[in-house]
Formats: sequence, C-alpha cells, structure tokens
Amino acid sequence: MPPTPSPHTPRAVVLLSGGLDSATTLAIAKAAGFQCFCLSIDYGQRHRAELQAAAAVAAAMGASEHRVLRLKLDDFGGSALTDNSIAIPVDGVEAGIPVTYVPARNTIMLSLALAWAEVLGSHDIFVGVNAVDYSGYPDCRPEYIEAFERMARLATRAAVEGATLNIHAPLIDLGKAEIIQRGTELGVDYRLTVSCYQADALGSACGACDSCRLRRAGFVAAGMADPTRYAA
Repeated sequence: MPPTPSPHTPRAVVLLSGGLDSATTLAIAKAAGFQCFCLSIDYGQRHRAELQAAAAVAAAMGASEHRVLRLKLDDFGGSALTDNSIAIPVDGVEAGIPVTYVPARNTIMLSLALAWAEVLGSHDIFVGVNAVDYSGYPDCRPEYIEAFERMARLATRAAVEGATLNIHAPLIDLGKAEIIQRGTELGVDYRLTVSCYQADALGSACGACDSCRLRRAGFVAAGMADPTRYAA
C-alpha cells in the first residue's frame, strides 16, 4: 500500500482520461509532491474503454482517490466521439479542427475539476492538454489554459478569500516523443493506457485514427517499443 500522505501534503485534482497524455500528467503531479485526486468523465464517448484504463492507471500510480462523473454530452452530439453517425477519420491527421473535437469538453471538465478542488481545499489542477502533437483542438492551446486560469481565480470562494488557483498543463509544449520519454522516466506503464478513438471493449486500438497515429509516431520517435494493444 502507498504511504499515508501527510496532512500538509498539497492536494491536486488531476483530469485523467486513461490515455497516454493524462497518465503522464498524473506521474508529473505525483513526482512534484502532490496528493493526487483523479477525475475521469464519462461523457458518452464511444471509446469507453478509456474509463477502465483510467481506473487501472489511477490504481497503479497510487492516486488518493479516483472518481468518474457521468454526463450526457452525447445528447448534444456534434462530434465523432459522441455521435455514432459521424465516422472517425482514419486517413491521417489533417489541418484544421477535426470532427473528433467535442464542443466545450475541456471547459466542462476543467469546471468540474475546479468544483472538486474547492471541496478538497486544493489550489492546483493538472490537465494533459498538448499544443504540439495534437489534432487541432481549440481548447488545447496555451491561451485557452491561461484564460481558464484567470477565470478560475475570479470564480471561487477560495480565490475571493486570497488563495491562488493554478491550472497546470505540463505537456502543453512537448512533442509526443518527449511526453513518452518523460513518462517512462517516471515509471508510467503505457500498457495500461488507451488512446484510440474507437478502441474496442477490451481496449484494443484501431491503429488508424488520429490518436493512434500520433501515439505510434511518438513511440517511434522516442526509440521505444510500442506497447499498445492493436485489434487484429
């Protein structure tokens, strides 16, 4: 069992999807000395195997708690990740904002993390967004994270009473290979993670979607064996 954290150990809420980036972000938060409370969101995504992966990652990395909140963003649709009538792109990463973008997803997730952070007395939220090897999502850009942090510092009781809340995006300027190298140094078991947009119930990846392509290229560039389970 992991050691019991000191009452003085700072707490952090870590958004944990179950993918490669969020697992690395959790490892970074843990290495920085935070007591980590992991939050995953069941938002109606078609790649639900990532939620099982998130639970496995949280357990393996000694998170203090892991919660899954259930939303129904598939009631809105508007994304290939929440609407089965929209095909997942498999022809390679293209310029522009792809159909896998989920409207307002990061804003919703960060807001929920902010709410839990207030309850926990935490002043730190970690999120694994990346502005280098990504698929063009507008809510993965540094200026978006900076804007959300400014808003969070105005919107909470803790902020009004003088506390400073920080949104940490430690991967935002790293390439996928750099992320993999950093996570490997910190002991992340990438076999537990699921990144594929259309992973099957067992978490096996398609190997063709944007997320699979970026992940595979990252392992190649890092000079490491790819531990991803691919569907036959």
